[in-house]
Amino acid sequence: MNAPRANWKGHITFGEVTCPVALYTAASSSERISFNILNRKTGNRVRREFVDSETGDTIGHDDQVKGYETGNGRYVVLEPEEIAAAIPDSDKTLTIDAFIPCVEIDDVYFDKPYYLAPQKSGEEAFALLRDGMKEAKVAAIASTVLFRRLRTVLICPYGDGLIGTTLNFDYEVRSAEEAFDDMPDVKIDEEMLDLAAHIIGTKKSRYDASKFDDQYEEALAELVKAKVEGKPFKKIKTVKASKPSDLLQALKDSAGATKKSAGKPRSANSNSARKKVAKSSAGSSSSRRKAG
Repeated sequence: MNAPRANWKGHITFGEVTCPVALYTAASSSERISFNILNRKTGNRVRREFVDSETGDTIGHDDQVKGYETGNGRYVVLEPEEIAAAIPDSDKTLTIDAFIPCVEIDDVYFDKPYYLAPQKSGEEAFALLRDGMKEAKVAAIASTVLFRRLRTVLICPYGDGLIGTTLNFDYEVRSAEEAFDDMPDVKIDEEMLDLAAHIIGTKKSRYDASKFDDQYEEALAELVKAKVEGKPFKKIKTVKASKPSDLLQALKDSAGATKKSAGKPRSANSNSARKKVAKSSAGSSSSRRKAG
C-alpha cells in the first residue's frame, strides 16, 4: 500500500523547539459520486469555456486575469505576480502562539481537519509536544500560510499523532443573532417536556462514525444502478412535519412505542452501492457488445 501524499510539509515551533512535520488531508470528498454535464440531444459531454461578456469571444487561459469590481462595471486588474507578492511571507512554519483548554473554541469556527505527522529526525520533538499537550489537557493555536492563505490552525493530540483544524476567521462567521432573530418565545407544557425527556433517555448512545452512511450518496448510487439496469426507481416518501395541535399525541405515541433499533442509521454502505453500480455498468456494456 502506497504511503499517503502530504498536502504540506514544514515545521512546528513551540518556544525554541522546532519539529519537521507533514500535513495530510483528514477528510476527502473524492469517494463521492460525480457527474458529467452532457448535451441532452447528442449525449456528448459539454466543454466549459470562458466567454467575453461583451464580444462573445472565447477567452483562452493565457488571456484570463483576475479583477476586482470597484463599481459600475469598472475593475482593478490584479496580475498573478502581484497577488503572490501580497500573500504574507511564509517560511513553512506552524508557529504556536498559545496553548488553550481543549474545549475553549466554539465549533462554528472549525473549517477543515488535517493529520499532522512527524518527518524524519523530528519524531522525538513531535512526541514531546504531543504528550505534553495530553498531560496538560490543552490544544495549541498556531498560524501559517496554507494553500496561499494565512490560516489559524487548532492543533490537538490525536492518537499517536496530532490533528490540525483550520479555523474560520471572525469576519467569516455570521452572527447567530441574525439567524435566530425571528425565533418566537415559545413556552412548552410540562407534560410535553417530560415525554420528550423520556424519549431522549431511551435514545441515549455514543457516536460511532462507522454506523453512519451518506444516504444521499447511497440514493444516487441506487438511482444510477436502476437507470443502468433499466428498472424503475422507487421514490422516497416525503416526511411531513408535526402540527402543533398533534405534537402532544405524537410524543405520547413515541413514548409508548416498543423500543427498537430503528434509531440506528441504515447499515448499507455507500461504497458497496457504488460497486453495484460499476458491476451493473460492466454487465450492461457486455450485453450490448454481445448483442452487437
